[in-house]
Amino acid sequence: MDDRSVQAHSFGPVARTYERGRPGYPTEALDWLLPGGRPRVLDLGAGTGKLTRGLTERGLPVTAVDPSEGMLAELRRVLPAVDTHQGSAEHIPLPDNAVDVVLIAQAWHWVDRERAVPEIARVLAPGGRLGILWNVRDTAAAEWVDRLGTIIGGEEGREPAVGPPFGPVETAEFRWTDRVTPEALLDLVASRSRVILLPADVRAAVLAQVRQLAATHPALVGRTGFDLPYVTECARAQLP
Repeated sequence: MDDRSVQAHSFGPVARTYERGRPGYPTEALDWLLPGGRPRVLDLGAGTGKLTRGLTERGLPVTAVDPSEGMLAELRRVLPAVDTHQGSAEHIPLPDNAVDVVLIAQAWHWVDRERAVPEIARVLAPGGRLGILWNVRDTAAAEWVDRLGTIIGGEEGREPAVGPPFGPVETAEFRWTDRVTPEALLDLVASRSRVILLPADVRAAVLAQVRQLAATHPALVGRTGFDLPYVTECARAQLP
């Protein structure tokens, strides 16, 4: 596997950490991404179900697909009623015209778009929608968040290009905050692919710096919880 594939498949062993540390997604983003009615939704690259639960809370019929059996096992633990399948954006284990919406959260940068776009179009009903979203730390909103980025590195590249047979891509951004504890902040960092794949001693040093930030920064010191600001970047495109 190339470096991107290695990173994309690194999450399974830390599925429980991912579940504890990663944020969900704001209601406003889902309002913008989803059409009206009661669409059948595929959560593609579902991970441990961070997006899935927001969809099930709306009473929508949801299918979750992820390449990692470890991540799906965690999703089944927290959302046992959801239909799950092991698969990828390039090989979706669903029949033609199976869903009305495909949503991909935190994962579009991992896919081979040349193969994934026609495969996603195959499982969508005519007029179906592809929605892509990322939670991005808002480093401009708080100095300590900028410091965190210096310690752990920037966000992965985000380019919502789709192409035929989909129509033009529309984009939107939604600002919000996630309430986190110092322990959840560590889990957030420890669940990043770049950190997962570091040598053990380097990974330990990175986590030690995050602990020090939480213990000493004036905005965080002595607090049991604090607001981590995010921008949720969204894109959507329709089939004819």
